[in-house]
Amino acid sequence: MRRIADLVPAHVLSFDSYVPSRPDDVLMRQYGVDRLYRLNNNENALGPPPAAREVLAAFPPERGAVYPSGDCFTLRQALGEKFSKDHERFLVGNGSCEVITSVIKAFCQPGDNIVTADKTFAVYEWVAAFSGIEPRLAPLRDYALDPEAMLAAMNDKTKIIFLCNPNNPTGTWWSKATLERFLRAVDGRAVVVLDEAYIEFVDSPDFPDGMEVMERHPNVLVFRTFSKMYGLAALRVGYVCGGFEAVDFVKRTHLVYSVNSLGQLAAKAALEDDGEHIAATRRMVAQAGEFLRSTFDSLGLEHVSGAGNFIMARVPVPDTLLYRLLIRQGVMIRTMTGFRFPNWIRVTLALEPAMEAFAKALRQTLDKR
Repeated sequence: MRRIADLVPAHVLSFDSYVPSRPDDVLMRQYGVDRLYRLNNNENALGPPPAAREVLAAFPPERGAVYPSGDCFTLRQALGEKFSKDHERFLVGNGSCEVITSVIKAFCQPGDNIVTADKTFAVYEWVAAFSGIEPRLAPLRDYALDPEAMLAAMNDKTKIIFLCNPNNPTGTWWSKATLERFLRAVDGRAVVVLDEAYIEFVDSPDFPDGMEVMERHPNVLVFRTFSKMYGLAALRVGYVCGGFEAVDFVKRTHLVYSVNSLGQLAAKAALEDDGEHIAATRRMVAQAGEFLRSTFDSLGLEHVSGAGNFIMARVPVPDTLLYRLLIRQGVMIRTMTGFRFPNWIRVTLALEPAMEAFAKALRQTLDKR
């Protein structure tokens, strides 16, 4: 009899499964704390906008027995109205991770490759690797995506280039001019994905809007999400927008019925009630960022922050050790070794009590070292 492992492709055998953190109640019991500040996943501490909260509270239990819209029809119509585009140019998925998978399935086959940065959102690389597609990684330059390095990583087998703009975890971003030069150099030889998961945190006239860029470059696809600014991470709603032809190819590989009804309804409501919510979130992030930068400066710690609701800092102890020491004080942070930033941590910018708790725990921990 053949072993199960004999039936598994080599690229899957070589890939380690992702191990998520345990539920908060389990972690609190494990580390003996009665309060846990979650500063590890860039969640919005303000939660969803008011209209989305109303939808969540009013969802009738009997709707739980009814399948959702298989293609998120009403939500796609709302997206079309929001961005003045035909709703058929949008595809909604169970978080942007599912959309990443669908795009790679649509354009890549064994022997192809994708290009992305070596220190960016890791899911592009992971999905390519466990799909048998080669991920080609370009190094950052000054903590930012390097256009020349990414162009140099391309070859005639490159099908997709993933650009996280702003970049997670560094917060750096390409200007309109930088992106335009890059797209002209690519010259349609590959699909260029602009992952704009953190675009709502940017307030600069020089930041390129992918929804406009795609109208001049038909090889551009744009990813956005309701998990970050819109505070709906628990409901897992992300989407891709592009030209009719490109999106149609992605639809052919995309599973229908993957986005639950409550997520669709809450996302639509959030989209239609986002003005004050975005402004309030930006104020919170700005205040928290100023506080943490001052904290890191006072401790003599190098730090990197740009757009987005997070900040990175280099710490004088192993990041995995610091995670354990801080969680014992009720504070969760993200270790950066997995992002190829050993001995760095990433901290979500949140409300004042969480920021003060983190700063106090960090000071106490480093003072004991």
